Amino acid sequence: MAREVYAVWRCGRHELSLARPRIMGVIEVGPDALTTEEAVARGKQMLDEGADLLDVCGETTPEDKGLSSQAEAERVVPVVRGLVPTGAIVCVSTRHADVAKMCVRLGASVINDPEGFTNPEMVQMAAETDCGCVILCDSEFRGNASRRSVVLDARTPLRPVASNRRFTLPEESPIMREIMGFLGDQARGLVRAGVSHDRICLDPGPGQGKTTDEDVVICRNIKKLATMGYPLMQAVSRKGFSGAVAGGGVPGAATTGLAMWSIEAGARILRVHDVAHAAESVNAYWAMSKPDPRQAFVSLGSNVGNRVDFLSRAVRLIDEIPMTCVVAASDAYETEPAYGITTPVANAVAEIRSELHPMVLLDHLLEVENELGRLRDPEQEGHGPRTIDCDLVWMEGETHCGKHLTLPHPGLGERDYVLVPMEDLMHDPVRFLTHAGVRVLPPEERVGHVRSNLGPLDWK
Repeated sequence: MAREVYAVWRCGRHELSLARPRIMGVIEVGPDALTTEEAVARGKQMLDEGADLLDVCGETTPEDKGLSSQAEAERVVPVVRGLVPTGAIVCVSTRHADVAKMCVRLGASVINDPEGFTNPEMVQMAAETDCGCVILCDSEFRGNASRRSVVLDARTPLRPVASNRRFTLPEESPIMREIMGFLGDQARGLVRAGVSHDRICLDPGPGQGKTTDEDVVICRNIKKLATMGYPLMQAVSRKGFSGAVAGGGVPGAATTGLAMWSIEAGARILRVHDVAHAAESVNAYWAMSKPDPRQAFVSLGSNVGNRVDFLSRAVRLIDEIPMTCVVAASDAYETEPAYGITTPVANAVAEIRSELHPMVLLDHLLEVENELGRLRDPEQEGHGPRTIDCDLVWMEGETHCGKHLTLPHPGLGERDYVLVPMEDLMHDPVRFLTHAGVRVLPPEERVGHVRSNLGPLDWK
């Protein structure tokens, strides 16, 4: 049984919980790929599709391996500048230490090194910053790291078994010993240089200069890689070997199969091009295979009609969301209007437990709003009159950025109409949220101050 991977992966200012699988969206920038503007737009779209990280790559073709650091910087730096303000975890794939350092200075949080940190300058860059580090095992570098005394080029061909005419692979293969040795050596080298253990992620590099048979060995032995005790990444998107073993049917279907197996075996980061497809597949698989109810808080507001009744009905509908239950609901409170709203608002907060991905949960909350007749005026940017407003403001172990959803909610720490109702649900919400990384303003600096208590909600 594979040992569980590290609970969090520390990437710059971010702490990425690995309690569930995470998706890294690949953004390729260059003459044969996306322009700067297209890459930034695609990155923002990936966040709304469910990406947890964005990987900006300047090498888009095999010929780009010889790309100079200046040429690569001209491709990736403008994209990093465009994506960092979203608050997303931005990764940069580069073999150039100066490009890596420049991107980290601009706010990138992860460096994915195709050479596996075999370059001392890259090791020094990692030691001098607080970025997350992805050690990729490429065949070109695993046997040629400057400090390795033995160069191995082990090949493990499939071997026919006459008894059942099937092909098998030896359980202990030279290729796995070599890959695990390389990844372990490079990780220890980073630690010795001053990089903390929880900043390091391993990528065995399927498809990176390896034969199809070797790629099969790697994928079958993911559980062994997971026992190394580091977060494990699997990059099986658009790899030739997937079609070789699964056929050339539906595009992406083989990638999905490999990704699901990778997660089951212990990988926690999937590096993919088709984020929407991967997110939907992972969400369905994880929801069925790994029961994991997590605490969350939903802020509710109404300023139309029988406001307290709308709040109560909303809580009842939230309790009916699949794989979700309401644990408790605060009283309703009369609050001052804020954010351009002109009439007083009735607000409450519901504490829930949900096994759904936060973006899936958000979709269900929007359905609750629709069922209760919320109308949206585009000119009022969501701040007009509403029968009900359901905001997912915090979820255990979740941080996310994007136009569709941001967690924790960016306004959480300044909203009196959320913080006061939360006092009905816990002893000290300010301390709780501060510990979770939310900056909570003092009462006099908040918006939407509570005026009076309207009484309990009728939701049970």
